[in-house]
Amino acid sequence: MTSSDLQTDLWNRIQAGDKSALKALFELHYHGICQTIHRYVADHALVEDLAQEVFIRFWEKRQQISITVSVQAYLRRMAVNEALGWLRRNKRWEEEEFHPEMSAALDYSAEEQFMHGEMERSIANAIEALPPKCRTVFQLSRFEELTYQEIADQMGISIKTVENQMGKALRLLRERLKAYLEVEN
Repeated sequence: MTSSDLQTDLWNRIQAGDKSALKALFELHYHGICQTIHRYVADHALVEDLAQEVFIRFWEKRQQISITVSVQAYLRRMAVNEALGWLRRNKRWEEEEFHPEMSAALDYSAEEQFMHGEMERSIANAIEALPPKCRTVFQLSRFEELTYQEIADQMGISIKTVENQMGKALRLLRERLKAYLEVEN
């Protein structure tokens, strides 16, 4: 049974109310969900609490959930939302929460903040403008951190097609974002 088939089987069993399938899914994805949340929240105990909350919400909302890509991708998106929701509720929506490698002492000017926001919007628009299959492959690779094999399995395409679509996505993004990629000499 492939990983994709296992995920589908677990998902079907969860929708039918099988708690043992939820336990299996938890054991399969708990570590990855913790890693995803840890990108936003540094406190290890809190990361574990939020990860458990993801699985509780997943179980509670199983009848309303519609999964179009993969269970793993859906859970990771839930993890990001859970972390961001916690940050909003606790008023810790600060730059250093997202980029711990940056010094907290950095003070950006209004112009730098505007340029940063403009660049983020341009990147989001460039990704959104990609052809649908190309955009999906790019998002699964870069945002969901799936391997090319996992993407191929989930989308029902060959690894070569995944590689081609990623190459196309990167080429199109470079073209659309070249103003941000130019380096002054």
